[in-house]
Amino acid sequence: MLSKRQLLLLSTLFFISGMSGLIYQVAWQRVLYSAFGSDVDSVTIIVSAFMLGLGLGALGGGKIVDKYPNKALQLFCFSEFGIGLFGIISYPLILFVGDIFISYNLIVVAIVNFLLVLVPALLMGATLPILITYIAQFWKNIGQTTGHLYAINTFGAAAGAFLTGFILFIHFGINGVTIFAAFGNFVVATLAYLFLNKAQIKV
Repeated sequence: MLSKRQLLLLSTLFFISGMSGLIYQVAWQRVLYSAFGSDVDSVTIIVSAFMLGLGLGALGGGKIVDKYPNKALQLFCFSEFGIGLFGIISYPLILFVGDIFISYNLIVVAIVNFLLVLVPALLMGATLPILITYIAQFWKNIGQTTGHLYAINTFGAAAGAFLTGFILFIHFGINGVTIFAAFGNFVVATLAYLFLNKAQIKV
């Protein structure tokens, strides 16, 4: 069974994960804005990619973790690390792809950038069912587990939106903001992995 300290650690990590996710969303919207020149288009792409990615990621992550419940925390670490890797290169990558497709019509450019943002969004969506599966092994009330993690992640997202709009963009450029968010993902993945080794919990 998870101790209060262990549950607090995992909750804190998922808070940071949610915070990084919203930082990405706001930052990538700015990058797409520079590529499209229209805030409406950039908002449409980023929101659509996030919503689809979160939904499909949650579905896929749930199916994978159902097959390998004993690997739930490792899968969570893998997802967070993957998000961080994309976050590190996201700013120059989106600009690079935008330059390649600059001569194409708006629909083609929108589809390409949509697919770019969709990749990390899938991993973000997978984190919730994976972590729910892990904690549910020790906290048997699935409803409480889901509600607890969803609430923590939502509070983290709200904090990320606030930090990005009122603090991060004031002191850092867009690339610096995405690197900051990626650092959050790496912290989550690293601490979760160390927690896994230290806890040595057998299911």
